[in-house]
Parts: sequence; structure tokens; C-alpha cells
Amino acid sequence: MNRRSAHHHHHAPPDYNRAFAAGVVLNVGFVIVEVVFGVLSDSLALLTDAGHNLSDVMGLLLAWGAAALAKKRPSPRRTYGYSRATIIASVFSGLLLMGAVGAIGWEAVGRLVEPPQPAGKTIMIVAAIGVVINTLTALFFLSGKDHDLNIRGAFLHMAADAVVSLGVVVSGALILFYGWNWVDPLISLLIAAVIFLSTWGLLRDSLNLAVDAVPKNVDPGAVREYLSGLPGVRELHDLHIWPMSTTDTALTAHLVMDIFPDNDRFLNDVAHTLEHSFSIMHPTIQLERFDSNVVCHQSEYCAD
Repeated sequence: MNRRSAHHHHHAPPDYNRAFAAGVVLNVGFVIVEVVFGVLSDSLALLTDAGHNLSDVMGLLLAWGAAALAKKRPSPRRTYGYSRATIIASVFSGLLLMGAVGAIGWEAVGRLVEPPQPAGKTIMIVAAIGVVINTLTALFFLSGKDHDLNIRGAFLHMAADAVVSLGVVVSGALILFYGWNWVDPLISLLIAAVIFLSTWGLLRDSLNLAVDAVPKNVDPGAVREYLSGLPGVRELHDLHIWPMSTTDTALTAHLVMDIFPDNDRFLNDVAHTLEHSFSIMHPTIQLERFDSNVVCHQSEYCAD
């Protein structure tokens, strides 16, 4: 039985160190401002938004640390390096936000029963600063949000915060001009809803990657059809597609062939197509002779 394999390395992901550093510094400063003025103005909306921003800082630190670990070289014990840390970070980031949703909702319901007397003008000014800071931070990650789940998490955190801060500005205006104090906890509930909606998709996708599900951007049926249709391929079995990180996807497959290629061009062409057509950067292809009686380890997927 003659076996050959093809393995292709992907280029290093973009460096977002400066974006993470700037985002953390800006948001830590803003959290301090929100806490101080939230206490002085007795505004739950400002305090809950400060808590949310603090969780976002933690999320940014998680994503930043994971991105740094992913750049470390593989070792004999960790042959894939630490790239999977980006998946773990995105899961924890989603769970962190879900916890914030529960805390915000619980406190807001209590304040709906006994609305406080918050200072509307202070709320508006501080929240308006938040709109600017969160929008600016979100823009730092705009270019990578469609290519890296870890970066997408950072972008969603900041984009949601910008919308939330805008909602707090509206809350302050209604309190200032109409005296609707009950709007403050109501806005907090809306904040919780926005966080939940923006986080659910991230958490779902992160958990799927954590259990080695095929990434959303890869169509396993199309991959199977492509490999099965290659010249000389009689059967395809033991096809596996899984995420190595939030950006890199790996594949292994056994191709049963009548006649082996006489050089490596076949394998190089397959690796090129898998990368550029299916975003699979780490393929390993094993070639087997049709008459070799190879045992298939996944009988339900062996033959097309």
C-alpha cells in the first residue's frame, strides 16, 4: 500500500496587538468615568453599562492573550502550538457576556419597582462619550470580523456597546426633559437584550468550534464532491474537517485511486484548491491503491 500526504501551512494571521492595546486603555478609562458619574447621578443605566464595558475589557484581554498564544511556535508536545486558545477565548467571552445579561436584568427589574432619581444631563454626557469610544474601538477590529471568530467577538462587544451607549443617551434625554425616571431601568433591560442577541451567535459558533464541528464558512458536502470528483479517484473515506483555531481549518482524507500520480503536482493542486476555494489551509491527503483492501474507519462515509 503506497501512501503520500500533502500538508500546507497558512500565513500568520494579521497582528491586532495595537488594536487590542488601544481598546483596553480606552475602555478601562471609560469604565472608571462611568462608575464615578453613575454613582454621583444614581444612574443604573450608567452603572450597568460600566459593568458591561468592564466585561468587554476582560473579553478584549482574553482575545488578546489568545491571539498572542496562537503565534507561538509548535513544540514536540504541542504539535499544533497554542492556536486553539483562540477558540477557548471566544467561548469564555460569550459566557462572560451571558453572565452580564443575567446580572443586568436582575438589577433592572428591581429598579423598575422603585425607580431612582437619576441625573439626566450627566447620563447623556457620559454616555455620549461612550458612543465615541466604543465606535472607535469597534473600528479597530472591523477589517478582521469576517475572517476570525476571536476578532469578531471583540468587534461585536464594542459595536454592541456603542449602540447601548446611544440608548443610554436617549434615556438621559427622556429623564431630563420629561421626568420619566422609569426609563433608566427599562433601558437597562434593553441593554441586556442587545447583549444577549449580539452574543448568542458568537457563543453558538464558538461552542461548535470547541467540539470540532466543521466551521461555518466551509461546506463539507462541496468538499466531499470536489475530492470524489478528482481524476482517478474511485473512493473517498475517513474525511475529517475541523478547526485548528478561529482562523485555520484542517482536513484529512483518504483517496482510493486506480493509478497513482507520478509526481507531487496532483497533491499540490489539491492543496491549492482546498485553500483558495474552501478556506482549508492545512490539508493532509493520503493516497491508497484501489486493490489494497484498506479498512474504512467510518463505514457510513466510505463510498459515495
